[in-house]
Amino acid sequence: MTHIEPKILLVDDREDNLLALEVILQPGGFTFVRANSGRQALKILLTEFDFALILMDVNMPNLNGFETATLIYERDKLKHIPIIFITANNYGDENMFKGYQVGAIDFILKPIKPEVLRAKVGLLIDLYNKNRLLLEQEHRLIEVNRNLQIEMGERKAADEKVQQVNRKLLENLSQLEKVNQDLDRFAFMASHDLQEPLRKIRIFSGMLNNKYKDVLQEDSKMVTRIDKSAERMQTLVSSILALSKASSDKVEFEKCDLNLLLAEMIANMDEEVVEKNVTILVEPIPSLFVSPALMRQLFQNLINNAIKYRSNEVALVIKISSRLNAGNDYYNEAHNLNDCLIFVEDNGIGFDQKYSEEIFGILQKLHDSSEYEGAGIGLTLCRKIAELHHGFISARSIEHKGSVFTVSLPLFLEVAV
Repeated sequence: MTHIEPKILLVDDREDNLLALEVILQPGGFTFVRANSGRQALKILLTEFDFALILMDVNMPNLNGFETATLIYERDKLKHIPIIFITANNYGDENMFKGYQVGAIDFILKPIKPEVLRAKVGLLIDLYNKNRLLLEQEHRLIEVNRNLQIEMGERKAADEKVQQVNRKLLENLSQLEKVNQDLDRFAFMASHDLQEPLRKIRIFSGMLNNKYKDVLQEDSKMVTRIDKSAERMQTLVSSILALSKASSDKVEFEKCDLNLLLAEMIANMDEEVVEKNVTILVEPIPSLFVSPALMRQLFQNLINNAIKYRSNEVALVIKISSRLNAGNDYYNEAHNLNDCLIFVEDNGIGFDQKYSEEIFGILQKLHDSSEYEGAGIGLTLCRKIAELHHGFISARSIEHKGSVFTVSLPLFLEVAV
């Protein structure tokens, strides 16, 4: 994709506010176009349609922000441009609902918090860039399809082949759309500030659907899809918040019987284990100074990961064992001497060893998301938990043979903390 700086239209009747917005967002590499009134914004939008975002003050003379947004969205060419309202007033739900009705994506209250503004603008620009990439790829596929039709049109015997190629192109386009949805990597964008607009979207879409379902008829499905999309984003935000919480909370360590912790956790998974024909074998693990809550989350994520990527050919067996790292084998390269090494081994589908580090990256998934659900944060959280314990986690795997995740934890963490 050709790199083009995203354009942002800034609309405010005060020059100092326009300058402040540019200063806050300047590091993002955006192109800014200023408008000192709603009328000037409409005049600019008569000839320019390629804006990624509009940041608009609500309280302006003549045409206020709500009125300007209504006029903007009367034009089909402008309906794709998201609008964020900036206001010094803390509107109630009813007035905020009015803003959402005219097309607002979100509200930002004055005085503006630079980190909040950058985060929200960054998220929308990220989605804008992904949409541009998808459109460019779609145009390329359409062009390839057209060329193939021209080339094969004179050869009647190849008509079936053209149809097969067309179907394949459409399948690729569908897969590409799913991949782009899964590539919403706005890492560390999750915050309580992001949860609130998502909650409002779900509330207002539900209100809209309940109140106008009979009027909207078939179009009510669009409102339902809006709600489902917000729900999926909430799941992703919650996962990122779990990672952020593990990073920011103060960790309290205590001597913990990991055998008892594992036994209680596996007992709570009894229904899922039976349903999916999973066998979990646990060998004795020494008591260690750990955070029980974080260790429960680590084991839960590793076991869930093994269950998710189990093989269809054989029943899943998960073996959890441990030993001391004596420094005379493979583990000495990645883990510290005198650590307790805890192994979580499975006979699942495995992965290519060259991805052994990539799988711990945030939002990294090696397998088809349509077949294997999840946010792609579980293993990232496992590594963060290991690091919070002054330890480490690594993985070894052979495709179709299974994987071994090795967690090393210090034996003497109580002294180190």
